[in-house]
This record gives sequence, structure tokens and C-alpha cells, in this order.
Amino acid sequence: MSIKTATLSTLLLLSIFACRETATSDPTTASAVKGDYLQAVIEIPAGTNHKIEYDYESEQFLNDQIDGKDRVINFLPYPGNYGFIPSTLMDKERGGDGDALDILVIGESVPTGTIMQVIPIGALMLRDRQEIDTKIIAIPADPLKQIIKADDFMTFALRYDAARRIIEDWFQNYKGAEGVEILRWEDEQYALQEVEKWKK
Repeated sequence: MSIKTATLSTLLLLSIFACRETATSDPTTASAVKGDYLQAVIEIPAGTNHKIEYDYESEQFLNDQIDGKDRVINFLPYPGNYGFIPSTLMDKERGGDGDALDILVIGESVPTGTIMQVIPIGALMLRDRQEIDTKIIAIPADPLKQIIKADDFMTFALRYDAARRIIEDWFQNYKGAEGVEILRWEDEQYALQEVEKWKK
């Protein structure tokens, strides 16, 4: 293969995967599903302690406030890129928490505002303040951005059980004394059903 052909092949691959991850100032226009993948809007990059949330009124990503100060998680940093699945809403009337469906994407840190295509590998079911809270667990769709090789819950649980337990422990303890109750883990099919259930 010539250098020119190799360069063109590389550019083609990069352009394909570049389409799978974008930054935007208006994640409300994104859909929950794009092609064969879910989409995730990243609010909090992996390794961050600041509680950043998308504000629908100002259309900006803002640090959550407590008593006029930025809310900072008093625990270990987020173990993945945390955000929400766009075009979803967990209606309180149907037992949800009133927010979009949460997602944790296992991978290297990406900037706040990134919209990325992801593969769900499971769902962690929690009880937080007497409300059922579902966390979709996913990996990037782009193979170049995957740091674990598991695209289903069985592989994740068997090959990366320590990572699964770290995620569980993190969610159980990040609010300190307030506490979050771990209910159970579910597989990738359940995760997809949750997305369908809460799609707007």
C-alpha cells in the first residue's frame, strides 16, 4: 500500500469516527438514538469532582450551586463521563425522578458538552431520596475510544468485575451520609428498554 493510499484510508476512518462525537451548545436538539447507537450528552468529564449540569433555560452547562457556591463532590472524582441521554424524561407521574435518563460512559475524559454515540452495556438501579434512579452504563461506540473490551453486560461482569464494583461503590458513597441504595444491576437489553420507556 502506498503512503498516499494509507493516508487516504486513515483520513476516511477518522472522518467516519469524527461523525460519532461532536460538541454542541444545544443538546436539546439531539436524539436518544442515532443509527445503531445511543447518544450521550456529557455534562461531567471523567475525573472531575464539579457537579456540572445542563441548564435548559440558559442553554448552558453550569456548575450546580449550593448556598451560592459551586457544588463539588466530596468524594473520589467521577469514574466515567457522566451526563444524560437526550430526548428522554423520567416523568415523575410514571415513577421517574423528573430528569433525563442518566448515563455513565466508561472511557477517557471528554469535554463538557460532547455528544457521543455509545453502546449500552448495562444499567445500575438505585434508590435515591426514595426515588428509583437508573444509571445507564455504556462504552464509546468508537473503537478507538474504548478502554475496556466489553459490549454486553455478561462480558463486563465477568471480565471487568472489579470495574463494575468500583462503579457500584462510587454511586453508593458519593453523596456521603445521605447515602444511595443499590438495588440491582441489569443487562444491556434492559438499558435499551429503559431508553425506550423514557423517550419523549
